[in-house]
Amino acid sequence: MASAARSGAAAALMVAVAVLALAAGGSAQLQQGFYKGKCNGTDVEAVVQGIVKSWFAREPPVIAYLLRMQFHECVINGCDGGLLIDGPGTEKTAAPNLSVKGYEVIAAIKAELERRCPGVVSCSDIQILATRDAVALGGGAAYSVRTGRRDRRRSLASDVKLPSPDYTAAQTTVYYGRLGLSTFDTVLLLGAHTVGATRCAAIKSSRLYAYGGRPGATDPGLDPAYAFMYKTYVCPNVPSSDNNVVFLDDQWSALKVDNHYYRNLQLRRGVLPCDQNLYNDGSTRWIVDLLANNAGLFTSLFPQALVKLSEVNVLTGTQGEIRKVCNRFN
Repeated sequence: MASAARSGAAAALMVAVAVLALAAGGSAQLQQGFYKGKCNGTDVEAVVQGIVKSWFAREPPVIAYLLRMQFHECVINGCDGGLLIDGPGTEKTAAPNLSVKGYEVIAAIKAELERRCPGVVSCSDIQILATRDAVALGGGAAYSVRTGRRDRRRSLASDVKLPSPDYTAAQTTVYYGRLGLSTFDTVLLLGAHTVGATRCAAIKSSRLYAYGGRPGATDPGLDPAYAFMYKTYVCPNVPSSDNNVVFLDDQWSALKVDNHYYRNLQLRRGVLPCDQNLYNDGSTRWIVDLLANNAGLFTSLFPQALVKLSEVNVLTGTQGEIRKVCNRFN
């Protein structure tokens, strides 16, 4: 009994420390309700919410599109709208970004806000607000974000260095650590894969047919029943299966912002190596267990990690610009 009490107290202490770390991030220049009174009587956040809701009604995967867009945006030069720019050699043209979706949602929101109050609301703020509203529509917690970001006049494909889907837990935490995010933040943020998807090409070599560089080898750390399902039905070992969709969570949960992703890791059913490696590594396994065994904890902490990510290296004040349209500089 005493041992159990000590374990419970230790877990509670670790959660408390993690929450304090989550709360510590952010830019002092951002504000709650930054646009209040600045858009000719329009409630900017209500406009964003309404448009995201209408897109969600037609295309529920918009949750995954916008979450992925925020990740790909904010980890490269900060949350600055660089990913939205069209043209040769821009971030959008980098190989990892070719499959990013959701640009039309951001453009629709921007067009409506420009109609109501030209030159006021930044594209980078629209991205963060839209993601927040999508998370809530997917069953996640509603949360507030600070706004006041401005758009950067830079977008280069050569800047795009995203974490590899084959990363170990240590490599993943080092990558996000360079952005000022903790190990706990990192495990929370990968929980976005609760609504994500990838393609067979991402796992055929690394997990199904050439594990460890050995032809024909399947990752022994993958649940054998799931390995059989992928190899037989989803990702057979033929080139024509490369673009088949693989959900990063079970399909019935693929549009729900919930903690089922972590429970799959406990069952050795993580799809990408970087996901399953969070459970294979003792330094992050305890966090996975904590989030897998307490749905409410993930629901409450996931938004805080998204907020912290959204405030990485932002431009504020007179820096950058407020674009007239999001896919080109003024």
